[in-house]
Amino acid sequence: MKVGFIGLGRMGAGMAGSLLRAGHELTVYNRTPSKVRPLAEQGARVVPSIAEAAKNPVVFTMLSDDAALEAVVFGDDGLLRHLAPGALHVSSSTIGVVLSERLALSHADAGRRFLAAPVFGRPEAAAAGKLFVVAAGAAGAVGEAQALFDAIGQKTFVVSDRPQDANLVKLSGNFLLAAVVESLGEALALIGKAGLDRGRFLELLTSSLFDVPVYRNYGRLIAERAFEPAGFAAPLGQKDIRLALEAAERLHVPMPLASLLRDRFLTLLARGGERLDWSAVGDLARQDAGG
Repeated sequence: MKVGFIGLGRMGAGMAGSLLRAGHELTVYNRTPSKVRPLAEQGARVVPSIAEAAKNPVVFTMLSDDAALEAVVFGDDGLLRHLAPGALHVSSSTIGVVLSERLALSHADAGRRFLAAPVFGRPEAAAAGKLFVVAAGAAGAVGEAQALFDAIGQKTFVVSDRPQDANLVKLSGNFLLAAVVESLGEALALIGKAGLDRGRFLELLTSSLFDVPVYRNYGRLIAERAFEPAGFAAPLGQKDIRLALEAAERLHVPMPLASLLRDRFLTLLARGGERLDWSAVGDLARQDAGG
């Protein structure tokens, strides 16, 4: 399948590589030219503009936040202007519900199609084609994109025919992940302050009550304080909690834990944690305890 791909950060580059390995014909665009070279060596066609990337029946975007995606889609030389009639835009970015609704309406008005397909998984999973895809949109469009989802992920979950629902699921999932990171950090701070071995405590937990990847992976990062290079940068975590709270406010759903997490991320950023992985939030409890 001929596919355009815009946005080649660590997640986007891994997804694009998985599409290439699956045999899809890929056209890539990124504002930073150095990020496209590895994909060019794998056979991707590199183009100098969004307009060129848009000349494909399917175009993926994987961008950092709402502002970046709005600029790519709605800019003077943006994606919406250059997509062919009937072409499909698949957004895998973690964005707000309001923007997802706007994108769906704007594409429909322009005679283009839009799917939201955010993903769960860190860059290593993206590079291995082992993401979990959360898709929402028209059934025909989801079916058309399924082979692409199979290339980037190990399983696809179709949520509904409303793209914004996929984004709400993604934000809710990231809220839960952040809650795990905070609770792990507090427990490890308590163990460490008592003079016990944090690594052995984590091994006990992940071999019994919490034998799941999220506890093993994030627990290791917190216990080893391995926050650089960032797989998922702290400012993006703060953004996701903020967007989850915005969605909750629209739906009149109190989320007191999410409010606490927002403040924890702001604390991390205020202490200079912009370049750290978002799991560094789990180290704040140790710092607060004088560890």
